[in-house]
Amino acid sequence: MRMFSSAAPQKVAFFGLGNMGLPMARNLKKNGFEVTGYDVSEHAIKVAREAGLEVADSTANAAAGKDFIVTSLPTTKHVEDTLMKDGGIFKSAKKGTVICDVSTINPHASANFAKEAAKHEMVFMDTPMSGGIVGAQNATLTFMVGGSVENFEKARPLLLGMGKNLFHCGGPGTGEIAKLTNNLILGISMVATAEGMAIGEKLGIDPKILKDILSVSTARNWCIDTYNPRPGNIPGTPASRNYEGGFMVELIRKDLALALESCSASGAKTDMTEKALDYYRTLEKKGAGRKDFGIVYQYYMKGYEL
Repeated sequence: MRMFSSAAPQKVAFFGLGNMGLPMARNLKKNGFEVTGYDVSEHAIKVAREAGLEVADSTANAAAGKDFIVTSLPTTKHVEDTLMKDGGIFKSAKKGTVICDVSTINPHASANFAKEAAKHEMVFMDTPMSGGIVGAQNATLTFMVGGSVENFEKARPLLLGMGKNLFHCGGPGTGEIAKLTNNLILGISMVATAEGMAIGEKLGIDPKILKDILSVSTARNWCIDTYNPRPGNIPGTPASRNYEGGFMVELIRKDLALALESCSASGAKTDMTEKALDYYRTLEKKGAGRKDFGIVYQYYMKGYEL
């Protein structure tokens, strides 16, 4: 654990206290920040209070008087509303506030939010993260940061309160470009991992032995050795908890669609992304949208009967 000492603890508002946000907010508190959370979900607020976090009753009250604000929200529209609505961050936070958006959203929107923040004499940086729920719990997340070098250094202590690896990617929006690229590869990798492991199991090899082999062979990837989609292969993963409490299908579907949208003007080929997206769309239509995306393994094992 990294402790950040100061005569007066720096104040942080954390928006979005879901599966990823809550452990991140708790780690900031553990690392010496004074944290106030906010979420539109009454359930998330209840869980956050039970976890010992102070929770505000509105966006405005959460944002007021803070040194840093972290937004961890599902979509570009959610971030836009939280920033720009009446009583939102831009109307409520003090001048000089540094806003770190750890959401996965449109890179062009992030760049525009940075321009808008400057008009209010605040700093907005796209700081999306990777590492999953385990990284959020253990404060080992990787942050990809878009913004000036000066602002990157301002955000460094905050981000190190939640993660381990920091990368300055370039100007505003470039952190989101890195994140969308990462999630594009992740979504495809999970489909490939699930397909290969399901084929191996159906052909008769023990799935744990197969996992051990693949974990040290040329097919090795995060979906195999850390976040394996086959129940029982790795204790504690969402696959071993009925695919609960992980990276939801509806979110990887959103991210892949966002990647395709962002790529549309570049002329880049996106064949594999489109194929992977089809699987997650099918899973969502079958009612598995809020299950962890590793449930694609069950699609290969059971087909439409999830």
